[in-house]
Amino acid sequence: MAILKKEEAQVLLKKVLGFSKADECAVRLGGREGGNIRYARNAVSTAGDMSTLELTVRSTFGKRTGSTTINEFDDASLEKAVRRSEELAQLAPEDPEHMPLLGPQTYQESVTYVPATAAITPDTRAAAVAKSIQVSKEEKLEAAGFLENSTTFEAMMNSKGLFAYNTNTDVIFSVTTRNQAGTGSGYAARGYNDISKLDTYTATKIAASKANGSADAKAIEPGKYTVILEPVAAAYMMENMFRALDARNADEGRSFMSKPGGGNRLGEQLMDEKVTIYSDPFHPELPVSTWNNEGAPLEKISWIEKGTVKNLAYSRFWAQKKGVKPVPGPSNIIMEGGNASLEELIKSTERGILVSRLWYIRMVDPQTLLLTGLTRDGTFYIENGVIKHPIKNFRFNESPVIMLNNVEALGKPERTISVESYRSYLIPPMKLRDFTFTSLSDAV
Repeated sequence: MAILKKEEAQVLLKKVLGFSKADECAVRLGGREGGNIRYARNAVSTAGDMSTLELTVRSTFGKRTGSTTINEFDDASLEKAVRRSEELAQLAPEDPEHMPLLGPQTYQESVTYVPATAAITPDTRAAAVAKSIQVSKEEKLEAAGFLENSTTFEAMMNSKGLFAYNTNTDVIFSVTTRNQAGTGSGYAARGYNDISKLDTYTATKIAASKANGSADAKAIEPGKYTVILEPVAAAYMMENMFRALDARNADEGRSFMSKPGGGNRLGEQLMDEKVTIYSDPFHPELPVSTWNNEGAPLEKISWIEKGTVKNLAYSRFWAQKKGVKPVPGPSNIIMEGGNASLEELIKSTERGILVSRLWYIRMVDPQTLLLTGLTRDGTFYIENGVIKHPIKNFRFNESPVIMLNNVEALGKPERTISVESYRSYLIPPMKLRDFTFTSLSDAV
């Protein structure tokens, strides 16, 4: 029962709304089926399947809203949930930023559901992990990894007549490989809607080459270096920037998009002309739902175009306050690049550092987006277009905004996943000048 068809979800949501006595009522229904497998030291440690179905009711009287969530679907339980949300609404304080519910909307059909991914079985997961473990054993390494697949649906309906429905499939994979001495480490992560695109063998091969290649690392002096960030490192570096593409935070002086003296930096060129970032729910490599949590339709939208800020997200409340049209936040993040491979970027570098991954990233200054963090899982010195040797990890202090002003070249975008946020991005490898490393780290 976890995955309901569109018509089944519609019938259930109409029934729930029929119990409502509130001024406004919105009901969300979500289900998830899938499974996972985890392994460490070249052996599976846990595996399981999941199936969940959940309904949330939000009732509003005036500007007072209450909500309740249940996973029981008999009529008595559904009506009880509605009554409970209404009771909570009467007790809640008024929300000065309350906005009325949206009425009926028109949505394009998404392209997020892939039948082959929905058909993944425990045997499918086991076979994929077996290929990863095979690589690790062949390379005399120890691997730890995680593979998870899910099929989900979301539906929402409200008392104003809005109805939205979407199904999605997803599979994510990450692996860390280490040598037995603990002196070398490699990492790879992949995430797709379509299982046919997942190649755990090749991904683990890459992680293994990093692990074996990063042993016996040498220390070099911290300082400013030309760096090449692989896509996963670039994505980790820029996640805080993506979250800050919000007009209210900027207008209220709380982000790097804030203009000194008030207002935001919409229309200003803040980055190199090579930088173009946009969202597109229909991108074939990174499709997402065509509506957001409020039921607003999502379309392709440009955030940064040739280094210039083209749009910021405006919530319905903030758009009304500022007298502008609401702009939904990023549905996904796609950054344009070039046609160069990672190998070609390395070949074009006289002296520099290849960074495989960044981690433990923390904010230093929100208004300049200055971040600090560490390299890991393979950091290498480049000389005359060739990787000469592994180097010890660094701590860095850098802002992605400054970083994107120092772009020398961009490679071909690749889909990568941040396992910390469980978000996927389409990001190119980047060649950047004057990236700031402040100290050495003995961590592998």
